[in-house]
Amino acid sequence: MFDIIGKRRWFYVFSALIMIPGLIFLLMTPFSGGQVGLQFSIDFTGGTVWEVHFRDQTPTPAQVRQVLAEQELDGSVALTTSGDRQYVLIRTEQIGLADFPEPTASPAASPGGSPAASPGSSPAASPAVSPDQSPATSPGASPSVSPSPAGASPEPSPGSGSGVVLPTEGRLAELAEALQARFGPIDEVRQEANIGPIISAELAQQALVLIVLGSIGILGWMTFRFRDARMGAVAIVALLHDVIVVLGIFAILGTLMGLQIDALFVTAMLTVIGFSVHDTIVVFDRVRENRVRHAGEPFAAIVNHSLLQTLGRSLNTSITTVLVLLALLLFGSDATRAFIFAMVIGIISGTYSSIFNASALLVTWHEWSEKRRQREFASVHSR
Repeated sequence: MFDIIGKRRWFYVFSALIMIPGLIFLLMTPFSGGQVGLQFSIDFTGGTVWEVHFRDQTPTPAQVRQVLAEQELDGSVALTTSGDRQYVLIRTEQIGLADFPEPTASPAASPGGSPAASPGSSPAASPAVSPDQSPATSPGASPSVSPSPAGASPEPSPGSGSGVVLPTEGRLAELAEALQARFGPIDEVRQEANIGPIISAELAQQALVLIVLGSIGILGWMTFRFRDARMGAVAIVALLHDVIVVLGIFAILGTLMGLQIDALFVTAMLTVIGFSVHDTIVVFDRVRENRVRHAGEPFAAIVNHSLLQTLGRSLNTSITTVLVLLALLLFGSDATRAFIFAMVIGIISGTYSSIFNASALLVTWHEWSEKRRQREFASVHSR
């Protein structure tokens, strides 16, 4: 019978070797000004998202990043696919879409009838609309123009070669002109949005609160279910192991390759936490059953026997899940690859920690408690 628990010190060393480099990069994140450690997307830092399709060609992310560098802009670029069309997704600092001031109410102006009343109206719109005129019949007004972000014009941008609305002023307009000069006309804008710093700060705060509340709930439930606070505590330690492994790898790859974490990363982490604890609960439930069936045996032997009984189930579940995720990682959209990559790392780490860390820590804690109890007993009887 393979003695997993007997070799637990080797597993502790292996976990430390995986975690320590990642921890170093994580700790350097707040002290390096974003140069080393985790690289946050605009979901957390705020910025502009612009997703476009070029009529004549689809440039590579590296080519688009070169244009961004020429415009003195930092950002990430990815390719996304919808049907048979491939789009370029650009995430960068806030370079447009500034909010307009609130329009001043005027009885002589109808919504969308004048430039002052509609941020997206044409520059040629009539400065005033008489009360008996509807917006659709106002002289010079566009017949169907909805409010658009700052710098956008309802008229086709010069050189676009289509009816797509492109910005005509500001940094975003300069970027659009540079991209069209290099890669040809833009014939579709699928996404154009700003994420402000207030929204991004709320997202980061909510992510932290979710993880903390989830951990507290797990600890409370496992303590209630198994009538042993140690099982809940070591499950949380194994959970922290998985979180540190995933964050550490993203910090290393973010430093070396520019890999960023976004809002989907929070979803991936919560999924990994649930998967890791679920696997640990299965093992601990078998330990609880075997403590009754094998009463009198050493606790380490009971835990090892329980691990071997659940090992096949744990590996089968994890392998099938990872195979599906690898297919999505290789053939899925670029927009979700960071999310899938975090899931793959987290599930592999969660399976490892459930088998080789959580149960081993439970045995180590139990043996330490037994030794302390024996020392206290010996100390009492020696007086």
